[in-house]
Amino acid sequence: MPTNLAIDEKLLEEALRLSGCKTKKNTVNEALREFIQKRKQKDILMLFGKIGMKEDYDYKQERKHR
Repeated sequence: MPTNLAIDEKLLEEALRLSGCKTKKNTVNEALREFIQKRKQKDILMLFGKIGMKEDYDYKQERKHR
């Protein structure tokens, strides 16, 4: 999907250098992938402490059943 964007040239050049990508397009796509991944990780971190665990859960015992 062709898109015209006004991207800060200094940011793009630095991202290009740091990413090791060969094209601006690849750099932007990689940056978007990383952005999405980090946001998903942030959402997962918000679950810590909200999921209850059984006090008597024995993960070693569960391994024997497989």
